[in-house]
Amino acid sequence: MSDTSLISRRQELPLKGGNTSLFLQVIISIAVFIFAITLSGVLSINAMLSNWNQSILGSLTVQIMPVNDSNREKAQTETLAHQEKTLEFLKNVNGVIKATPLKDEQLQQLIQPWLGDGIDLINLPMPRIIDVKIASNAEIDFTQLAQDLTAVSPYASLDNHKLWLNKLIKFADGLKALAMTILILVTAITSGAIFYTTQMNLGLHSAIIEILHTMGAKDTYIAQQYARRMGFLGLIGGLLGLLCAIPTIFFIASLAKQIEGGIISEANLNINDWFIIFSLPLFSMAISMFTAYHTVKKTLRKML
Repeated sequence: MSDTSLISRRQELPLKGGNTSLFLQVIISIAVFIFAITLSGVLSINAMLSNWNQSILGSLTVQIMPVNDSNREKAQTETLAHQEKTLEFLKNVNGVIKATPLKDEQLQQLIQPWLGDGIDLINLPMPRIIDVKIASNAEIDFTQLAQDLTAVSPYASLDNHKLWLNKLIKFADGLKALAMTILILVTAITSGAIFYTTQMNLGLHSAIIEILHTMGAKDTYIAQQYARRMGFLGLIGGLLGLLCAIPTIFFIASLAKQIEGGIISEANLNINDWFIIFSLPLFSMAISMFTAYHTVKKTLRKML
C-alpha cells in the first residue's frame, strides 16, 4: 500500500480541540443567532408587503361626510341619500367589482378606539364609509374618479390608500435594506474569523504540513481536512445559534401581535420561510467549508 493511500485514510493534522475551535464555535453561534433573527425580520416584511398588496391595493374607500343640520333625523336621512347616490355611481364604474357600505356597528367599531368607551356614538353625526373592491387589472384614473364623485355628491371623498401605503412601503424597504446590510456584515465577519483562524492554525502546524508534503500529500488533501473540520464546527455552531434564535423569534412575534391596528399582524412566516431559517446551520457549514478550503489552498501556495 502506498504512502498516499495511508495518508488519505488517516487524520494527520491535530485539528480537534483547542481554544481556537471553541472560539470559532462561539463566533458562528452568535453569527447564526443574529442572522436568524434578522432573516426572520426580512421574511416577515416580505410577507407583510405581500399581504398589503393583496388586501389594500385591490380596494379603495369612499367616505360620505355627515350632513350638518340641527334636525338629527333629517341630517341622517340626507346623508344616507348621498350614500345611495354614490353607491349607484360606483356600481357603474369600469373596474369596480363590488361596493359595500359599512353597517352602523362596523362604523362604531372603527371610531370607538379613537373616542373611548364613555361616549355615546349613536347621537354623534357619523360619516358613512363605502368599501370598494376593484379588479386587479383595472385601469382607473383615481384623480378623475375623485372629481366625478364630488360631482355626484359634494359630501363624497375618495381614499385609494396609495399615499399612506407608499410611505409604509418606503419604510419597510428601508428596514429590509438595513437588515440585508446586517446579513452581509455578519457573513463577512464570520468568514473573516474562519479565514484568520485557519491561517493561524496553518502556521502552528507548518512542520506537520511540510512532512505531509514530503510524504506525497497534495494541497487539496490538506485543504479537505481543514474544510471537513471547519464544516463540522460551522454545523455545530449553527445548530446552537438556531436553538437560541427560535424562542427569540417567537418572543418578538408575541410582542408584535400586541400592537393594535392590524399592520404588524400581517407579518407572518409561512412554511417556506421556516424552512429557510432552519437551513441556516447547513448554510453556516457550507460557508465554513468553502472559506477554510480556499484559505488553505491560497496560504499553502504562498508558504511553499
